Amino acid sequence: MSDNDIVAARGRGSRAGWLAGLAGLTAVGAAAGVSVARSMRRRVTIDDPYRDEDFELLDADRSYVVTTADGVPLAVREVGPQDAPLTVVFAHGFCLRMGAFHFQRARLTDQWGDQVRMVFYDQRGHGQSGEAPAATYTVTQLGQDLESVLAVMAPKGPVVLVGHSMGGMTVLSHARQYPQQYPTRIVGAALIASAAEGISRSPLGEVLRNPALEAARFAVRYAPKTVHRTRGAAKSVIAPILRAASYGDEKISPSVVAFSEEMMHGTPIATLVEFLHALEVHDETAGLETLKKVPTLIVCRDRDLLTSKEYSQAMAAALPKAELVIVPGAGHLVQLEQPEVVDDALVQFVERATPSKLVALTRRVRERVRRG
Repeated sequence: MSDNDIVAARGRGSRAGWLAGLAGLTAVGAAAGVSVARSMRRRVTIDDPYRDEDFELLDADRSYVVTTADGVPLAVREVGPQDAPLTVVFAHGFCLRMGAFHFQRARLTDQWGDQVRMVFYDQRGHGQSGEAPAATYTVTQLGQDLESVLAVMAPKGPVVLVGHSMGGMTVLSHARQYPQQYPTRIVGAALIASAAEGISRSPLGEVLRNPALEAARFAVRYAPKTVHRTRGAAKSVIAPILRAASYGDEKISPSVVAFSEEMMHGTPIATLVEFLHALEVHDETAGLETLKKVPTLIVCRDRDLLTSKEYSQAMAAALPKAELVIVPGAGHLVQLEQPEVVDDALVQFVERATPSKLVALTRRVRERVRRG
């Protein structure tokens, strides 16, 4: 056998190994999804209150592109007056996009009126934002991306940060890396269904601990064309777990379920695999030291199977200015499943975290809405 034949054979063997890794990871994801699903009693309701809901509402808002320090374009949307006394910036979670805050955008726009400007963006590799080198798919980089968004969209004035799941880790990463901005610019932070360190103890850990994940990461980095041809594997790698754990055991709107699954299925496999690893190894507990300086809201579900309430309780215990809200009966996507609870908590939290002048104005707006 010639040297060229040996090289070709090795190449075929490596490619087969990568594909086997993806197949193995898919099998593990499916098995873990089944085990999670067995612990839930989710019922999709026939009477769908959101049948006619426009879940693309954010696309009609003012749009911008913020380019990160390493050149990745981030899709950004803005609603509310540009000269509002307060800016609230939302960071979404893993395998989602800014639309995950659909109900918050709809309700809080009316609730806050012209007193608050809201900024939403897609994390790198998600939604309409650009993909990036695989090595940059880290929680540390997400904190730096958030700083890029803040520098362009909110260079002045008080800011409240809101993060769901991986977005909460983004907030913690930002707090660790830019502590000087707390509480001078960042006056409050809300962490929804999140965790300060690796989530290997959740059912997701069944995937994270599998050697096939490392094989898939290797394929993503060194055989991207091969992985692209198996793009459909993205759905079966993690979707069974996310789908089963996203919602609780209450009746769920099929339109909301379809919307969240569309976000998950639209996530590129490179983004999915690399950030899976990032979620396993991240440790942003140092960010909690910074958040001690500001009021903090922590929201979780009592039986969240991805980021259990123990993670939230540990964060709350470390933060003297924290308020812990445990939502019964909801799943990991609590802001989509029980938006009223989350919205009310955010309204009250912003009043607590912002200057007294804004508190008074916000309360008057809310009273007018109630009377109307």
